[in-house]
Amino acid sequence: MAHSLNRRWPNTATVWRWHFYAGLFCIPFVLWLAVTGSIYLFRPQVEALIDAPYANLAITGPRASAAAQAAAAVRAVPGSVLHRYQLPETDRQAVQIIVGKGQDETRVYVHPQTLAVLKTVDEDQRLMRVVFRLHGELLAGTLGSYLVELAASWTIVMLLSGLFLWWPRRAGLGGIVYPRLSAGGRRFWRDLHAVTGFWVSAFALFLLVAGLPWAKSWGGYLKAVRGVVEGHPVKQDWTTGRADELRQRAAADAGTRAMMGEHAERHGMAMAHPSVSYVPLDRLIATLGPLRLATPVLVSPPTGPGQPWTAKSDAANRPLRTDLTLDGETGKLLTRKDFAQRRLVDRLVGYGVAIHEGQAFGWLNQLLNLLTALGLILLAVSSVVLWWRRRPEGALGAPRGGEPRPAALAFFALVIALGLFLPLMGISLLAVLAVERFVLVHLPGARRWLGLRGVPAAA
Repeated sequence: MAHSLNRRWPNTATVWRWHFYAGLFCIPFVLWLAVTGSIYLFRPQVEALIDAPYANLAITGPRASAAAQAAAAVRAVPGSVLHRYQLPETDRQAVQIIVGKGQDETRVYVHPQTLAVLKTVDEDQRLMRVVFRLHGELLAGTLGSYLVELAASWTIVMLLSGLFLWWPRRAGLGGIVYPRLSAGGRRFWRDLHAVTGFWVSAFALFLLVAGLPWAKSWGGYLKAVRGVVEGHPVKQDWTTGRADELRQRAAADAGTRAMMGEHAERHGMAMAHPSVSYVPLDRLIATLGPLRLATPVLVSPPTGPGQPWTAKSDAANRPLRTDLTLDGETGKLLTRKDFAQRRLVDRLVGYGVAIHEGQAFGWLNQLLNLLTALGLILLAVSSVVLWWRRRPEGALGAPRGGEPRPAALAFFALVIALGLFLPLMGISLLAVLAVERFVLVHLPGARRWLGLRGVPAAA
């Protein structure tokens, strides 16, 4: 029976070795993502605090028209065009209007009565946008997105292998579902590590998978697969990396400028008025008001000839989002697409992202995510303590590989499935195995420091 089990599953030493190397690479990223993710969880509260000075303005007369407010915002940033008008949530709030020049966007705070410009801020330099890019791409663009995705993929491997090592092989709950706090020494840290991993792994795995659609490689991978399955190019409700977001901005800006007649102006052609004016904004806002869409609600001008105006709820809780098109001449609602009308994949990603960002079910969601992040930090710290206490002098301290075993078909199937589901992890795994098999085992010093046998343990 023992021989049969060995054929179906790798020995503990092999899994422990995989777990160790995955953790060695992932721990710095786990700490970084846990900290930045915890900060981003509270984006609504932080942004409300930042905007507090503009939330209760003195209004002593009639409000200016939305068209005049948009024009004031555009004047505040010379050479810009209107990108999005955000409907204020109360009558005393400053109106926030996003204008753009190419890929650059600026958020302009306009007094709704006097049209005074109260504040301008680069959209990409807003505090929570910076935290978002720190979390998702280390402020390093496409390269950072690849690194974060690679770390997230190997963290999944680390958690799954950790659960295998945790799996109870003896009676009693101590050290399994609760730590033996009085044990002291290495057993205390081992219990703290194992028990924390048991309690946080399931939700941590969910958060990791839910964040993958935003990653440059995995998001593009998903989009390509969907295109093949659905038989046509797919438009997704999220961007895959910074470069994709900038391309979308530039395309929207180019379309809006064309509609505004910039080409004609540059070539000295006489124009009685722009092709698109901001006058329809007031008609559209009157249509949108009674719909009670989840805030914030953003209204955007047409991006091409014959195109309608668009409006959308950009709620942090994505299942509340709605997309609309409207006729600028009449203010009539043309189409409405609620979250429930989206394709299944888009809905699944939407639910996942809403939970990932802590916005799906209020403060309980934020608390659950925060506890998970703190648990991951504790996992990382306890693993470093365990490694530091057991590492031998002059060696990395990696677990030594077990003796060669018959082919573990179930294990190889799991590895192949993970490699297909997580392409960056699969590619990096092949690279590591190749280096270990063909290079490191032939270097006595490296083999001794890494704890390798003559044949790579991972193989």
